[in-house]
Amino acid sequence: MDRPTLKRPVSVSIATVCIGMLLSSCGTSSPTSTPASSPATPVHVAWINGFAAPGTPARYNKVGILKVGSTSAKNVLVLEPGTSAGGTYFVPLAKWIVSKNSGWQVWSVERRENLLEDQSDLDLYKEHKVTTTQLFDYYLGYLKNPSIAHHFHSIPNSSVGFASQWGMSVAVQDLHVVIDAAKKLGGQVVLGGHSLGGSVVTAYATWDFAGRAGADDLAGLVYIDGGSSPIPISAESATQDLEKLDAPGASPWLSFGGISAPYAGLFEATGSASALQDPNAPSLGQASGLLPSDILPPVRVTNLGQYGYALNVATSPPSLMAAQGHLGQGIAAAGPVHGWNSSGALTPIDRFATMFSGAGIQGADGTEWYFPQRLTDDTGAVADGNSNPAQSVLGVDATMGHTLPKNLLIYAFGAHLGGQAVLDAAKVLAQQSDIPMSNLTLVNRQSTYAHNDPAGAYPNNDFFQDLKPFLKRVTSHG
Repeated sequence: MDRPTLKRPVSVSIATVCIGMLLSSCGTSSPTSTPASSPATPVHVAWINGFAAPGTPARYNKVGILKVGSTSAKNVLVLEPGTSAGGTYFVPLAKWIVSKNSGWQVWSVERRENLLEDQSDLDLYKEHKVTTTQLFDYYLGYLKNPSIAHHFHSIPNSSVGFASQWGMSVAVQDLHVVIDAAKKLGGQVVLGGHSLGGSVVTAYATWDFAGRAGADDLAGLVYIDGGSSPIPISAESATQDLEKLDAPGASPWLSFGGISAPYAGLFEATGSASALQDPNAPSLGQASGLLPSDILPPVRVTNLGQYGYALNVATSPPSLMAAQGHLGQGIAAAGPVHGWNSSGALTPIDRFATMFSGAGIQGADGTEWYFPQRLTDDTGAVADGNSNPAQSVLGVDATMGHTLPKNLLIYAFGAHLGGQAVLDAAKVLAQQSDIPMSNLTLVNRQSTYAHNDPAGAYPNNDFFQDLKPFLKRVTSHG
């Protein structure tokens, strides 16, 4: 098996993308109290039949849902993750939402590509059946130590060529199955998305489903530091994107930050899990020789210290701003192995690690180890639901951007990467269909919220505070 060139830290948060993609296609640490969800059974991924994508084996034509909230609740907020993010990314936020909004469930989407992941040792680690060292060795340690016989095996690109077709059409058609299931409960359905997930929200809302816009089945849209620019890529650019994917030996997967799939996902999954479950042990990542110098702390640190140093706004390098949160003050002063001082955190670091590790949830984490390059490419053609030549090239049918229901409610929240551009894109989408500006809730926290803070901030969270009255307004309109 080819060994990857490792250029980014094990702790890199891969839920996010650079701003160009986003809108052109797009004390010591202590446990954080998180409200419990209503169901008696643990949160888990329920896989249902999805879109029958041409050329895809039937076992992968599935879409997963993590349902949080009382099964008797009729209203559903469906959340679509961003680039390389898995469904558990939203679970802590979802538990909080349902604890404060009666009558609502939150469903987090687990896209089909996550069926390719080998979650075996992560599941064992969550059950405390393997050690942190065994976890690290299984997924990453063997890259430096060939004597490790029991280890992860990546999926050859040649065996998953069908995934080069897993673009916006497949994502939207899978999401359509989820929305249909939510509608059957008889309440209101709101669709939200973070980062690139915001582009998927616009694509779905403006998609032509046999002459009906996807938004016809929705009561509201929620944009979390992501969306779709009205300006599409050119047909020439779209053609070039397809040619790259069709080239001999090309990978169907996005290479995040120069790291080939699935290693960016493995870095985040193992880094977050060890930071959460074994926070005070000396960092294996720091000592591994796999990390670049700009995220290596100047002192010996714990797993939690390394995770925080790489991702905290105050210590993480500018190149990783899409991966950051406001996680606290920094490395703890006490040694000889230094921990993490979380005082002043907007997003508590243990909550952040919970989002990405999928703590307590079997078979899933907060990342996508294999993220389709085609989905990234197709976002550039969405263009706020306006027909354009690139859509014809890529098979994107987001053409009903001028026919959305006039009573549709829209909430757009801009953080560090999207900022005002997220709000502006939402305004254009509304104006195209004569949706009154009074239907829009627009909040810009670009100067104070990192890209991942809207989902992670606790117990003070501006995104959450404005979401509560938004959802109440949705139910009152119903």
